[in-house]
Amino acid sequence: MNTRFKPTETFRRDFAFCNSDEAILRFPFPFPEDAYMYSVNIEPHVRGGATPALDHLFDIDEHYVAECRERALVLQEDPGRCKVLPHMMAAQWDTLELIMESFARDYPQDFSLTKDGARWTWENRPLGLKQTFTFGDEATLPCEPFEYITRQAQGDFTLQDQRDDNLFVDGGMVTTQADWSLEFNIGMTFHEWHGPVPLAHQIGVFDRALKFLLRLQYGQPVRRLNWTMTINPRLDTSPENYPLWGPDRTTVTPQNVADKVFLRVELQTLFRLPRSNAILFGIRCYLISVGDIAKVDKWRKRLHRVLRDLRPELEDYKGLTRFRKMVVDYLAPFDDGAALSSGTHSEQAEL
Repeated sequence: MNTRFKPTETFRRDFAFCNSDEAILRFPFPFPEDAYMYSVNIEPHVRGGATPALDHLFDIDEHYVAECRERALVLQEDPGRCKVLPHMMAAQWDTLELIMESFARDYPQDFSLTKDGARWTWENRPLGLKQTFTFGDEATLPCEPFEYITRQAQGDFTLQDQRDDNLFVDGGMVTTQADWSLEFNIGMTFHEWHGPVPLAHQIGVFDRALKFLLRLQYGQPVRRLNWTMTINPRLDTSPENYPLWGPDRTTVTPQNVADKVFLRVELQTLFRLPRSNAILFGIRCYLISVGDIAKVDKWRKRLHRVLRDLRPELEDYKGLTRFRKMVVDYLAPFDDGAALSSGTHSEQAEL
């Protein structure tokens, strides 16, 4: 096992999760300014940016093995968290090819892919997997190709089929979501899927986003950051499991707020797929405690200002009502009111 991974971490029950100093400094902090409001905020998904998490098409970090094990646990409990409609088989193979080729190219010490015509051999060393299969023949894999490869990747994935000048959520692997359900959303249009988001529809955010995505070109992926906050380093905050995580919000106190409350950031990436013309939507989740954010001078000041001035509608939608003031009060002593540079870079080489 590669020692840079932490396979014994857990995202439930005892929550044996922590970020190393390196993981803190590479965290994709989502606030480039001192205030927050919805925007399309899409940029080209090119290599490099404010954090090493943007150095590759798909980021792999120290939590990789533990997150893959957590996904397996969720699927064991609820196999319906992975579902793809029958007409999306070409998109399944597109996804497998994209992720396998990207992993093998960007992390050759951990993954390899060899091809002999349609006969491919895939090796995933961190998870101890090796599989020879025929590309295009799902019978040669232990499960359908989309499920096979997304079990081996961090974050959630959905497949958007493009037809009738719209995008439809026609498949997904969704085990680390922030309170939405694949079972409920599958088959929905783009606007239906984003229906619960307050304010953004009125200001036309999703109209602009849909027009942009319908023109997304193969080989020109894009990305954006989204965020919320959660209690404990729990990846699976699905509606199906609300009885398990909902009560966590009542456990936050001024004494434990730094350790209990986590900023949850999604690095969202969108790829046009070559054969199916579908769009692969990656939703990679990162977690960092408020206490760890407080170790980075720029971030602790900026998060204080963003949460202090957050509009009430967004406070409710982000699920912060019970504990926002406690986070603000915890961070306030760190904020001297000094002007901060724009952008999200930590501007620290070490903690």
